[in-house]
Amino acid sequence: MGHLSLPFTTSSKHHHRSPKRFHLLDLITFFFFFIVIVFFLLVFTPLGDSLAASGRQSLLEDPRQRQKLVESVMVGKGGREGKGTVIEVCGAEYVDYMPCEDPKRNSGFSREMNYYRERHCPRAEEMQLCLVPSPKGYKVPVQWPESLHKIWHDNMPYNKIADRKGHQGWMKEEGPYFNFPGGGTMFPEGAVQYIEKLGQYIPMADGTLRTALDMGCGVASFGGYLLAQNILTLSFAPRDSHKAQIQFALERGIPAFVAMLGTRRLPFPASSFDLMHCSRCLIPFTAYNATYFIEVDRLLRPGGYLVISGPPVQWAKQDKEWADLQGVARALCYELIVVDGNTAIWKKPVGDSCLPNQNEFGLEPCDESDDPSYAWYFTLKKCVSKIQSKKEEFGVGNLLKWPQRLSTAPSRAIQIKNGRDVFEADSRRWTRRVAYYKNSLNVRLGTPSIRNVMDMNAFLGGFAAAIISDPVWVMNVVPPRNPLTLDIIYDRGLIGVYHDWCEPFSTYPRTYDLIHVVNIESLTKDHTSGKNRCNLVDLIVELDRILRPSGTFIVRDSPEVVDKVDRIAHAVRWATSVHDKEPESHGRDKILIATKPLLWTAAL
Repeated sequence: MGHLSLPFTTSSKHHHRSPKRFHLLDLITFFFFFIVIVFFLLVFTPLGDSLAASGRQSLLEDPRQRQKLVESVMVGKGGREGKGTVIEVCGAEYVDYMPCEDPKRNSGFSREMNYYRERHCPRAEEMQLCLVPSPKGYKVPVQWPESLHKIWHDNMPYNKIADRKGHQGWMKEEGPYFNFPGGGTMFPEGAVQYIEKLGQYIPMADGTLRTALDMGCGVASFGGYLLAQNILTLSFAPRDSHKAQIQFALERGIPAFVAMLGTRRLPFPASSFDLMHCSRCLIPFTAYNATYFIEVDRLLRPGGYLVISGPPVQWAKQDKEWADLQGVARALCYELIVVDGNTAIWKKPVGDSCLPNQNEFGLEPCDESDDPSYAWYFTLKKCVSKIQSKKEEFGVGNLLKWPQRLSTAPSRAIQIKNGRDVFEADSRRWTRRVAYYKNSLNVRLGTPSIRNVMDMNAFLGGFAAAIISDPVWVMNVVPPRNPLTLDIIYDRGLIGVYHDWCEPFSTYPRTYDLIHVVNIESLTKDHTSGKNRCNLVDLIVELDRILRPSGTFIVRDSPEVVDKVDRIAHAVRWATSVHDKEPESHGRDKILIATKPLLWTAAL
């Protein structure tokens, strides 16, 4: 029987081709669903934010791309909706970004004398050019004076100190807050009782003492409660990535900044502080031929008081260290007023009569070339600084008492050319300007919404003096390339630091409610050549880092500079307004007022 041969029909032809068509349709369908899934992951999950942040970081790690972004911001080109270039928000991992105190970066430096815990700033092209976000759940901070006792937990969600130090009265988590009972390791019953004890030996309440430095301050309860005595305390400690002591202090509205007593002088002039305090600060004062005690001596005003509470004062197994500490103090003719338990109090002499003096530490006076007030990246010396002018003129007990010393030209002001006239003119100028800020420009100075204030270019501290009756404290910054007038600011009973604004400031993000500056562009230029040392874009991004959400920024400068700052302010998403100067003032100044938005808590 033969095979039946059927003709090749159209239907059978289509039947044989259909597998190819279905295969193609499957690929198209699979590709479509793949695109949908990827879109969902990028838009609705953290993966998209992570990839975007990674892409931005890679872009900004290229110095050429970073420079293009800076130039684009300066000219106001491109960007969203024709509003100019917008600087992106950093990833959530940068919520506590401190460029010069980065634990990962600094861990590679030497441990000798804690060098690795000091400031080590990356080059500008190595830093992130993005806006540091707030933590999730961030709220406008609790207002002063309530903030002395409690802050929002979500603004600083770090429980380590509360867990470890709660039994000593440092802080406790209670509901949505961290509460601060006011205790410390050496005063677990509270700072108030501890201050009362010190007041038995030190004139704490009559205006004799005004400026204090608290070394290794914890959460700064000592400084916070000294304010009731009209003693203005600047507290410092190194960055601690786990405990964030200084961050808690600043959130409470207590003057503080990040620093380490390591290999360099602290950024203050000579004879700044009426009182210096260490409560279990663990600074080895007699190590390295008493180098750290010598630094304390440089900073303490003649006739001032030094309080050390805790090791090594009558501390178990530290007899040698305690004996050495007493020996160094005797070599510098400090008067030991009292040893009360584990607390020792000394008074510094007014004169130099005991130096040079035979001593086991080999302490000698510094030579005439030493400027004891220069302290910006200045290596610690193993010699005792000599004050060039008459110490008795600005010693404790010889200065006018607070508050009279605020408005009277101190001896160190009179030493500059036409010093008394310059001082008085500056005081009148800032009284007039601050009244204009409040009455005509509606700046919220004097209200509970502004507590932490910075003056970036403080000169004689006139701005801070003019707002002394407001519920604020002011960090007066004197750039080290300017005339070194910070000693005059301290003589007035105010506080501040040296700082070069071509580097980031030593504080945590979200520190200040108001930042004020006169002649901002001068802070970025070389005074001799007039050339740029750094750029305004990096400076404004740094100010955005340290300004609190809803915070205020005020600039006084020429119309041309104000226009530049206005363009950059829009790139960091600040709302701005530009105003004429007060009618009574001369010159071409314009005033820019900017407000940082309460806008973002993570990378966009």
